[in-house]
Amino acid sequence: MSADAMSAPLPPPPVWRLAQRMSRIKTSAVREILKVAERPDILSFAGGLPAPELFPVEAIAEAHAEVLATEGRAALQYSTTEGFAPLREWICGHLQKRGRVSTADQVLITNGSQQGIDLVAKVLLDPGDLVVVENPSYLAALQTFGGYEAKFATVGSDDQGMRTDDLERLLATHRPKLVYVVANFQNPKGTTLSLERRRELVRLAQRHRFLILEDDPYGELRFTGEHLPSLAAFDDEGVVVSLGTFSKTLAPGLRIGWVVGPRDFVRNLTVAKQSTDLHTATLAQRAVARLLTRFDYGAHLESLRPVYGERANAMLAALEAHMPAGTKWTTPEGGMFLWVELPEGLSGDLLLPKAIEQKVAFVPGSPFFANNPRPEFLRLNYSNRPPDLIAEGMRRLGAVIAAAM
Repeated sequence: MSADAMSAPLPPPPVWRLAQRMSRIKTSAVREILKVAERPDILSFAGGLPAPELFPVEAIAEAHAEVLATEGRAALQYSTTEGFAPLREWICGHLQKRGRVSTADQVLITNGSQQGIDLVAKVLLDPGDLVVVENPSYLAALQTFGGYEAKFATVGSDDQGMRTDDLERLLATHRPKLVYVVANFQNPKGTTLSLERRRELVRLAQRHRFLILEDDPYGELRFTGEHLPSLAAFDDEGVVVSLGTFSKTLAPGLRIGWVVGPRDFVRNLTVAKQSTDLHTATLAQRAVARLLTRFDYGAHLESLRPVYGERANAMLAALEAHMPAGTKWTTPEGGMFLWVELPEGLSGDLLLPKAIEQKVAFVPGSPFFANNPRPEFLRLNYSNRPPDLIAEGMRRLGAVIAAAM
C-alpha cells in the first residue's frame, strides 16, 4: 500500500443511525442459505418451497385476464385496507368447514400470513412483553417478535406438538401476552398439535387471559390421518386469532393471506396495516376471488396432497436407507417439513459447509430456537423435489453425516 493511500482520510460515518431494535432482528438463516442453495448444481432441501409444477398457472392467468377485461379500472385502483369483500366472504365460508365460524368483518386480507404475524405483534406487543413459543419454533415469527422487543419464554414439544403441561407450569410464574403456535405440521418439526392439547391450550388462554396466535399455512396439506379442527373451534371468549394463506396451496407469489379474529382486534390490525401498506394488491385479490368462483379449489387441494405425501414417504424411506445409526427424525402427516436429530456430538451448523461441498443443502436447526440454541438438529423440506432427487439428496447427506462421525 502506498504512503498516499495510508495517509488518505477515512470516509465519514454514515449520517443514519439504526434504531436499537435492529440489533434484535437477526438475518434469516433460511434466506442466507438460499443464496447458495439455489445454485442449479445443488440439491436443496432448505427452503420452504411448494412444488412450482403444481401451481395452477393457467387458471391464475385466466383469472387475471378476466378481471382486467371486465373490471380492470377498479382492479388497478386503490382499495380498502380490509380487503376485497367477496374474497373475505369466501374465506369465511371455507374456514367454517374447519370450525372457524366468522363473518367478513372479522377478516383482514394481508400480504401473506407473514404480514399477519407482523401486524399482530405491532398492535399487541410493547418492549419487554412476554411471548411463549415452542422450542423449536418458526424462524420468521421469532424474527418478528424479537423486532418488537418482546421477551421469549419457551415450552417443550413432542410428536403431539406443544407440551401444554409445560405451558401450564410456566403460567404458574409468568404472565405472557401472546402464545404463538403452528398447530398443523409445524415449521420446523412437521408435528401436529393433538386434539386434546388444542382444547387444553384454549382452556389455559381463557383462564390466564392471553391471546393465542394460531398460524396455519399448511393445514390444507394433510396427506394422511384425519383433519383436526382449528383452535378457534374451541374458543367462545375471543382468545384465538388465526392466520391463513394461499401461498402453499395456490402460489406464494400472489402474496394473499388473511387474519381472522375478534372484530375489535381486527379493527386495530386494519389501522396498523393502513400505516404499513394501505392495502394488499387490488389486482391480486380480485383475481384470486375470481379464480375461486371458477376453479375447483377442493379438487386442486386433492391433487396436491398425494404428491406431497409421496415426497414425504420418499424422504422417510431415503432417511431410513442412508442415515447412519443414531440419527432420528419426525414423521409428518402433512405439510412440507421434517426435523432431523443428528448423532451425538454433531452440529448442523458445522455440517452445512461440508454438505454444500457435496452439492446438498439443508437448514441447520439452531436458528429455530428462541432461547439456548441447540446445534444438533436440521430441517429438511420435501415438497420441492421429486422422489428420485430426494433419494439422491439423502444419499449425499447421509454420507456427509457419516464422514463427520
